[in-house]
Amino acid sequence: MIRGKVIKYGDNVDTDVIIPARYLNTFDPKELAAHCMEDLDSTFVDRVRSGDIMVAGNNFGCGSSREHAPIAIKASGISCIIACSFARIFYRNAINIGLPIIESPEAATDIQEGHEVEVDIVEGSIKNHTTGKIYKGTPFPEFMQEIMKADGLINYVKERMTKE
Repeated sequence: MIRGKVIKYGDNVDTDVIIPARYLNTFDPKELAAHCMEDLDSTFVDRVRSGDIMVAGNNFGCGSSREHAPIAIKASGISCIIACSFARIFYRNAINIGLPIIESPEAATDIQEGHEVEVDIVEGSIKNHTTGKIYKGTPFPEFMQEIMKADGLINYVKERMTKE
């Protein structure tokens, strides 16, 4: 279970505003987190707290295929992203680095900034503790859940190789 306070954005949040290109010369998660969302929301880095949940509209993570974007979000303290839909490459990059994401158009539309939300990635359920409403999201297939539990694809592969 993931529980946190919501920071909300709209449709078509692209990777260029998640982490601007001028910061792509580093893979240091702390440095990326320091500039996360700054071209869209200059207050984000001051407002975000560890465990917060990001909620967005359609096509979240569109744009270039940079893995820096989900790394910046995760390193900023965001514990999960709920969106109406994700750009496919962002979706896969998020899973690869162990950032939980879930698609639920109804939840992403209804949930507001500041609400307290709980996400069950395994079941694909979302509970808004502020309103009491429960939503259904799209759960991950089992193998993706295993990648998430391992905190990303690299750790998942390492774990599997040590078991063999």
